Order: sequence, then C-alpha cells, then structure tokens
Amino acid sequence: MSTLAKIKEHKAFWDGNGPSLILIPTAKMEAYDTVGYRELFYSPDRMWESESKRARPALDWPTDGIPSVRPNLGTIFIPTMAGLGYQIREGQMPWPGEHLDPEAIRASRQVDVVETELMQLAAEFYRIHFNHNGEGIAAYHADTQGVFDIAHLLYGSEIFYDLADENKTDWINELLDICLDLYIRASQHIKELLGEESHSMIHGHGNPQGAYFPHAGVRMAEDTPILISPAMIQRIVLPFIQKAAEPFGGVFVHYCGEHKSLFEQLCGLECVRAIDLGNPEMYDTRWLLELCAESGKVLYSGVANEPDEGWEAYTRRLGKLVKETGVR
Repeated sequence: MSTLAKIKEHKAFWDGNGPSLILIPTAKMEAYDTVGYRELFYSPDRMWESESKRARPALDWPTDGIPSVRPNLGTIFIPTMAGLGYQIREGQMPWPGEHLDPEAIRASRQVDVVETELMQLAAEFYRIHFNHNGEGIAAYHADTQGVFDIAHLLYGSEIFYDLADENKTDWINELLDICLDLYIRASQHIKELLGEESHSMIHGHGNPQGAYFPHAGVRMAEDTPILISPAMIQRIVLPFIQKAAEPFGGVFVHYCGEHKSLFEQLCGLECVRAIDLGNPEMYDTRWLLELCAESGKVLYSGVANEPDEGWEAYTRRLGKLVKETGVR
C-alpha cells in the first residue's frame, strides 16, 4: 500500500471509522540503531542508510504502519541549539554536557536554529532522503523534547530548587519562555524541511513504522515532569504544552516512568491528540484504555503483555479490551 493510501486509511481511523491501527514489527530489533553510532551521528548519509535499512522491510509487510525514518540525533537535538555541549559514546545515544547558567540560556534567544550544527545534520539527512524518494518511505521529525524537558536539560537539577523558591518564579517563567521559543522555532524549521503542513505530520516515534496525525503537527517528550507533583505539573508544565501545541494544531506526547496524574492531566488537555508511554508495564492496561476512551485520546503506544503471554493471547486480550472500552 502506498504512503498516500496509508494516510487515507489513517485519516479514517482518526475520524472514528474502521478498526484501530496495528503496527506489526517486521523483526525483533533494538529501539535504536547504535552500532557504530559515533560515525552515524556525524554522517547523514550513513545515518540515512542505517534508518532506511530498518524501514525497508515494512514496505511489503502486512501492517497498518507507514514505513518511516528520521535523523536519530537523540534528546539533545534542540538543547544543543541553545549552546548545550554533548558527548557521543560508542554504542549509546548522546549524553548532554555541562549545564548552562541563566545568562548563557538567555543568549540562545539570538541563535539562528537553521545554522546550528545538529539542524544542519538533520537538513542534510532530509535532503538525502528526498533524493531517494522512490523508496516509498516517509521522513519525520528529529527528536523534539518538550519545553520542560528542554529546560531541565539546559539548566540541570537547579530547576527543581528554583521551582521551590518563590523568589525564582520570574526566572522559571523566563526559562520556560526561552525553551518554548526554541521548541517552536526548531519545529517550524523541521516542518519546512519536510514540506509538511503546520497542523499534520507523519511520526514514527523512533520506530521504522509510523502513523499519520491529521490534527497534530508536532511531537514532544516530557519525561522530567514525572519528578514533580501533580499541582506543579498543572501550574508549570501544562500551560507550556498548550502554548507549544498552538501553532501546530495539536501535539502527540510521550513520557517514560510512572506518573498516573500526569497521564490523567494529559488526557484532560484538548491540544493533546495522542499519548505514548515508555513504560506501559507500570500501569493497569484497562485503566489506560478507559481513560483514553473517556477523554477521546488515542493511545499510540506499546501496551504491556502479561507474563508468559504469547502473541495470539496478547492480541485477543487487547482486542477484547478495545471492544469493551471503545478506545482508539
């Protein structure tokens, strides 16, 4: 099935027509290709070939997923645009360098994200991809952390002390405004490179198969909020998710770890179209599906299997839960 045909099928799903989408893996594989990663990181052509090798088997595979690739540059992608250093260790995803002080973070407002090192690597990756557009594989966004995650990566653990200090409220708001600006400018340029409409996207979320989002133009990862209270999430994190999503018509959100209140609060945000969990095994599956169904959110996520559960029993159990809850 062509990419355009898959997009049409996915649009019907989002409209509530037809069954839920099932992305069937072509083989067991690591979440990220980190073999020879140091060389891949700095070589867009090698990076593109590595990612395409993972996606090509899905071209003729019986799956609802759209074969897809992205420049696999890690969580540092946007923070480095503000001047954050980084380390590339063989066989691992990038590690952030020393955190920045407030003045260095403030200076990032003047940075042209188009000219930054990692954006240039991403742009070359996309150029190479579109020169091979006969492949039938879609390209999607490099890793985009959310506003609060970017702030944490830039400023480090000091952010938690400053959150607890009433005298630092103005600085925290300024910090998050700076990170919001970076997120929006970087995301807008990526979409320009991809030729995407502002309010829609294809996204693979690190997998060689992705989905089409007709009313969400960006993705963000907000892992850091699992370390703060529900009240602080509501006061500090949610407003900036809304502001970040506004230019793009909606957002797909990922986070790792266990924080049930965060999941509930994301379900309560109108701008959040879909949610992914990095650790679905930490949650009761029925609770997740019921909450998504009640709030109209799509669960675009792996769902935990039970001990010693084979693929057929897993599929039947989830099918039963989907039918009973009405989740998408």
